[in-house]
Amino acid sequence: MKVLVVASEPISADRLRTALGAATDDAEIVVVAPALHLSALRFWLSDADEAIQRAELVQRETTEGLDDAGLDARGDTGEGDPVEAVEDALATFPAERILIFTRPSSEQRYDEGIDAEALEQRFGLPVEQAK
Repeated sequence: MKVLVVASEPISADRLRTALGAATDDAEIVVVAPALHLSALRFWLSDADEAIQRAELVQRETTEGLDDAGLDARGDTGEGDPVEAVEDALATFPAERILIFTRPSSEQRYDEGIDAEALEQRFGLPVEQAK
């Protein structure tokens, strides 16, 4: 199974295994970390440097952790708009399923804009918000 993981925070292999269940060990995984801004002000000022650095860190920590756990994973950073990040990833990776991992609402300074239902409607793939 080909799984696109959208992550706004680093995720562990255990957390991914919980979300995917038995299909985890045979899955081909691509992690995309959108360059999300930590505040609306930074977004409106087009100050993307911090968002890009954070996305690179999330992607690197996640893929290294998954690789260390024996899972087939690669990753990339994505656009600040999560929908565009998913669209770009799907252009080169024909995912069969999308899993979304976001920060808890209490830790989000503003809405991250990752809507599972909207992604499912737009791309015609099963999309799940992981817990």
